[in-house]
Amino acid sequence: MAVTPFVIDDAMDAAFNDVIGKGDLLLNICSAKPSTYTEAIETLMLAQSPTITDADFTIGDGAVSGRKCTFPAIVEAEVINDGDSACVALTYAVGSELCFIAPCTVATLYDGNAVSVTALDWTIPDPAAA
Repeated sequence: MAVTPFVIDDAMDAAFNDVIGKGDLLLNICSAKPSTYTEAIETLMLAQSPTITDADFTIGDGAVSGRKCTFPAIVEAEVINDGDSACVALTYAVGSELCFIAPCTVATLYDGNAVSVTALDWTIPDPAAA
């Protein structure tokens, strides 16, 4: 009889909480995929959200399997630099860690305008047999 892999929900939730529970966060809209914290908040950053706290995130069952962490929608983030958006990057408001990167809808952003981002899901799927 084959054994189905299993991980308790608390283990996957701990991974989410390890990221969102360390301090206030910022969602940065970037012109390309950053590989460092500095690229996410300076070099490639087009717009940045107001501060996000751990209370703004929701952790629950994944749509298909596993667990998901839903990032809040961002309304009216100020555009700071002109350019075409490529991805969003989650960073700490204070610190030097790049926490999460996801693609986003490409849009041309202009300094002085505002941009909104829909809620995003980060999913950790249930383990599968090899």
